[in-house]
Amino acid sequence: MPHRMISRCKSGRGCHETCLHEHLTLDERRTIAKLLRAKTPRTRIAEILGRDRSTIRREITRNWWHDEETPRADGYWPMSAQLLATARRSRSRELERLPALRAVVIDRLREGWSPEQIAGRLRFEPNAPRRLCHEAIYAWIYSPTGQGEDLARYLPERRRR
Repeated sequence: MPHRMISRCKSGRGCHETCLHEHLTLDERRTIAKLLRAKTPRTRIAEILGRDRSTIRREITRNWWHDEETPRADGYWPMSAQLLATARRSRSRELERLPALRAVVIDRLREGWSPEQIAGRLRFEPNAPRRLCHEAIYAWIYSPTGQGEDLARYLPERRRR
């Protein structure tokens, strides 16, 4: 059985904090592509892979390739889907990967800015290292890395434990 990537639940949909969700593997994506070419219903694809049908629907919707210039290339391509999924996961760790962005966020937090203000301002700064949403800032603040820097104390309304 191929190795599956596992991540902690961040959905906020009533899952316990210890709830684990498995990412689709490249092999599963190849199976999805093969079954889609065979015109297999999404519900049946989900049954074959042992996944929820909403997982399959979301995977196909997110990673469907569409190109105006070459409509014959439209479709679900497993390698492209894997690259897109990897890129989405890496975006969630931007503050760990990009020191310039991290420095800007930390400076503004220490000046008393809220994550919403920081994210909003980054949208309008032409020389900002990268755009970022406020949820990503909160997630990083409460992550082990952010907790090590004790950044939560700079939040205007700190979350109580």
